Amino acid sequence: MIPFKDDNPTQNFPFVTIIFIALNIIVFLLQVMAPPDQGRVAYAYGAIPHFLLTFQTVQPVHPFITVLTSMFMHGGLLHIGTNMLFLWIFGNNVEDKLGYGKFIIFYLLCGYAAAYAHALTDPGSTIPMIGASGAVSGILGAYLLLFPRARVHTLIFLGFFIQVVRLPAVVVIGLWILIQFINGILSQGAAGHGGVAWFAHIGGFIFGILVIRLFIRDFKGRISRW
Repeated sequence: MIPFKDDNPTQNFPFVTIIFIALNIIVFLLQVMAPPDQGRVAYAYGAIPHFLLTFQTVQPVHPFITVLTSMFMHGGLLHIGTNMLFLWIFGNNVEDKLGYGKFIIFYLLCGYAAAYAHALTDPGSTIPMIGASGAVSGILGAYLLLFPRARVHTLIFLGFFIQVVRLPAVVVIGLWILIQFINGILSQGAAGHGGVAWFAHIGGFIFGILVIRLFIRDFKGRISRW
């Protein structure tokens, strides 16, 4: 199941969403053009759980800063493609509700919450975490709360056949977070071996749901912008 657009028009042009997407793409291209040992870049600027919790590090920047740098790094085309697709579909509407300044703060806070959620589930890990998934997960949480009935155009794969259906956001995002929880539980025996940071997704998502109300003056309608 792959969502690719929603029927949820915005009133304002999504400048910040587009800027975030552009920055992610630029950083990814810089990663690709880096020297052959790209792993060094990830270890230098990725968010490493052990360092996030202890502040002891051999990285060139403070561990707290690596959360920010890691949010714009990705491990491959599928990784960045999926994150940017979800950011484009759901980010523009959340930005429209919050306004430019609040959206930037909300997005970054979701990224930080996600990184520390992952760190707390694997505190001894020295494997770097990279990607915008945690911040984007927070956007999904906010979207679910703000627009649960918005229709999302989704590709459904039925064997060799592909069907396009319009599903409520609560179904699309609900299934997505269910998958994150299932994979997060199943991955517990593989902690410390890399792979997908499922609990970063879960942490960012929960943080987004809990905090989005604080950014909107009147949750049912009117909002403050700055």
